Amino acid sequence: MLVLGCCLGAIQVVGQQVRMTDAAAGAARALGRGESTDHAVAVASGAVPGVSLSSESRGEFVCATLSAPSGIGPFALVGLTVTAVSCAPAGGL
Repeated sequence: MLVLGCCLGAIQVVGQQVRMTDAAAGAARALGRGESTDHAVAVASGAVPGVSLSSESRGEFVCATLSAPSGIGPFALVGLTVTAVSCAPAGGL
């Protein structure tokens, strides 16, 4: 039962990673359009609650790095943090 519980928890963490990747892409696009950081956080928080955002410029691109603690069973107990990075062209429409 313990192994089954860990496997099901791992599947949920993978789902959280996919949502984080999508949210990072949305936040990067918002930052690339010139939106405020608060707006980008709001975009990301809609998909993953409790997310934190850091951004940086890399040449012609704006990159958004999202991180959030895993809220899934045993992974939350050990303090697992899920992170995703996405970049978008700066000044895009």
